[in-house]
Amino acid sequence: MFDKPKILSVDDSSIMRRMLRNTVEALNYKFLEAADGEEALQVLMREYDSVKLILLDWNMPGMNGIDFLKELRKNNHFKGIPVLMVTTQGEKNNIVRAIQTGATNYLLKPFTEEELEKKIRQTALKE
Repeated sequence: MFDKPKILSVDDSSIMRRMLRNTVEALNYKFLEAADGEEALQVLMREYDSVKLILLDWNMPGMNGIDFLKELRKNNHFKGIPVLMVTTQGEKNNIVRAIQTGATNYLLKPFTEEELEKKIRQTALKE
């Protein structure tokens, strides 16, 4: 049986992860989640071959989004997975820094469900 492609959400807010889950599942992806960068790396160790997109927050305790992105891009198994930053960090220099570090796309919180869906489609289907 064919497994659904997966999207991993990395965000310390369980409320945000629940909102993201609704949109991801409506788009017919399986939803994986992690509360921080360390947990996300553990999830990826198990699931990297089927993760099609990572939705990544910047501000998290422990390993933040930028540090996670650096680790992700160093690993041969993970470095090709597109990353959509989903964050409140809207300053231009932060957006540039995230893209230079390896983010594929960027979405500022707060956002509408339609904006999220559009960014997921743009980013996950870039392959």
